[in-house]
Amino acid sequence: MSAVLEPGDVWAYLVGRGVVPDGSTGTVREVGDGNMNRVFVAVPDAGGPGGGGRSVAVKQAPPWIRALGPSAPMSPERAMVEVRALATFARFAPEQTPAVLDVDPERFAFTMEDLSDLTVLRTALVGGAGFGDTSRQVGDLVGRVTFATSVAGASAADRATLLAASVNPVLAAVTERYLLSEPLTVHENNSHHRLVDAEVAALRADAAVRTEVSVLRAAFGSRAEALVHGDLHSGSVMVGERDGAAVVRVIDPEFAVVGPIGLDLGLYLANALVAAARSAALGDAAAAADRAGQAGVLWAAFTDAWRAGWPGRVDRFLDDGWLTRHLASVWDDTLGFAAVEMVRRVAGYSHAADLETLPDPGPASAVVLRAARTLLLDRAAFRDATGAPDPAAVAALVV
Repeated sequence: MSAVLEPGDVWAYLVGRGVVPDGSTGTVREVGDGNMNRVFVAVPDAGGPGGGGRSVAVKQAPPWIRALGPSAPMSPERAMVEVRALATFARFAPEQTPAVLDVDPERFAFTMEDLSDLTVLRTALVGGAGFGDTSRQVGDLVGRVTFATSVAGASAADRATLLAASVNPVLAAVTERYLLSEPLTVHENNSHHRLVDAEVAALRADAAVRTEVSVLRAAFGSRAEALVHGDLHSGSVMVGERDGAAVVRVIDPEFAVVGPIGLDLGLYLANALVAAARSAALGDAAAAADRAGQAGVLWAAFTDAWRAGWPGRVDRFLDDGWLTRHLASVWDDTLGFAAVEMVRRVAGYSHAADLETLPDPGPASAVVLRAARTLLLDRAAFRDATGAPDPAAVAALVV
């Protein structure tokens, strides 16, 4: 069996790893459609040797970018970064974290629960579904994980261990390139709809925009606030129903790093606003308002998780005033990272299907770019009269 798995290898691989019974049989199909990794679902034969059992998924990081092949080498260590992140997420937010069943560091592969009965959130939204309870669960996960791995929730020794285990320079460089620089420059990797030529050119020429993005880029590279997923957009969340209950699973934390908390919140928020712009373009005002309103749901769930953890903080010197200032700083970062993600989805390398599948992506793309510019340059507008974060003002940008 080669180091890089093929569908015909997977069942024997699972038998050899002890994940499925010796002598059992099953079928395997490749299901991963992402750019980076290969994912296989293995389904046991119901009446075969071994008596059937549950289906599982095998994810492997080949030593290159999956979408480009061996001509684009990439360290497979990203799989182990993902495994370590999933272990931390499972410790503090097990309800939203896929169960990992086996880890194979030699092949940079791991086996996890099968999520093929669920749907990617972005796909569900494009198909007309609502968010349901998803944003609350995502905000809760981000809140619980970041509190537990922050200076408030973890000892200095535990944070030192976490920092050492979460070093992720290869994929951090990908984030710096494709999120925090290239979309704001003229680059061959970028593309955008012709209708937004003027808006894109104005963003790239604006010195104030460049400064704000520079601040975010430096924060990403230097501010080790807590463990973050690093790529928490609507394509990294699976949703569905099991036994009559809503199910949410946050997947693919291979970009995980100890960094600014607002990164995860901002990426998710941006994709909710993009979804709202799509609904508005289709003339569905109610759906647009619901999607934009996820800003408030997300922020409330995140802050509730932090406040729930606060009485048990490990550093008792930190006072309530620090917490208020810290959450205010996270809010500002959330808006900034949301803005750069919105620019990326319109004018960078990786566009959003929410916009690209519209009959005419141009008008909605323009709305998204204008909202991004405002989020970058006028964050004070998104606080209420008391100075507290105002998610409703964010929602009003796109509806």
